[in-house]
Amino acid sequence: MFETATEGSSEENPREGMPTMGFLDHLEELRRRLVYSIAAIAVGFFICWWKVERIYDVMQRPIIDVLRANGLSEKLVYLNPTEPFNLYLKIAAMAGLFLMSPFVLYQVWMFISPGLYRNEKKYVVPFMVSTIALFSTGGYFGYKVVYPQALGFLVHFGRQFQPMITISEYTSLFLSIILGMGLIFEMPILIFFLALMGMITARFMLKNFRYAILLIFIVAAIVTPTPDILSMCIFAAPMVALYGISIGIAWMVHPTQRRAREQKKAG
Repeated sequence: MFETATEGSSEENPREGMPTMGFLDHLEELRRRLVYSIAAIAVGFFICWWKVERIYDVMQRPIIDVLRANGLSEKLVYLNPTEPFNLYLKIAAMAGLFLMSPFVLYQVWMFISPGLYRNEKKYVVPFMVSTIALFSTGGYFGYKVVYPQALGFLVHFGRQFQPMITISEYTSLFLSIILGMGLIFEMPILIFFLALMGMITARFMLKNFRYAILLIFIVAAIVTPTPDILSMCIFAAPMVALYGISIGIAWMVHPTQRRAREQKKAG
């Protein structure tokens, strides 16, 4: 992606008319961006630590609602005295990362932008906005739809037993589903960059639509925490919709279509 040169090189970069960056310059730039990102996440951690109990109250609301609906005890348990403190550290760190994600994404973009053409850099704002919006939408969908559905099935299925759900096990399941759904919703972003580099086309995606649907349902069956068909379909439905959206994105940003639009404007 980057133009490399020997240390201290001052060759002209045809992309920007600026000197190319040497290998050590890239390492220094990477170190600087990592330091900025880690410092921002640390700030986010301390901000979220101030409200960590409130954050966890929101996280445990789905299981509390399900336990209440099944007439069970609404208290989660822990097995080690240090477990609540360690859990709060983990939650504050994750929440801090999410809170500062716009700044972290900006640092990622600043690192890769020297390797992009000038007309490709206009995507920085859409990239950041769409990445955060899609991840948040996926997490919210998991929190409001997928996770309660899965919990309802599991707790109702074992209602004849007394559950002893630990806070660490519950949090691990919560994060795996919420973060998993957030990452699944990033599919259009992945397709955007693959199509932008000419590695995938809308025609290819349409031609292999049936195989994509099969793969989506296989992935949904693997990541769904319950064995019922309804939960698997709930997981798979947004993935199918996102695949359809990604086909349109691939068609819009593929180099062939971009050249065609530029020729049309020139003519």
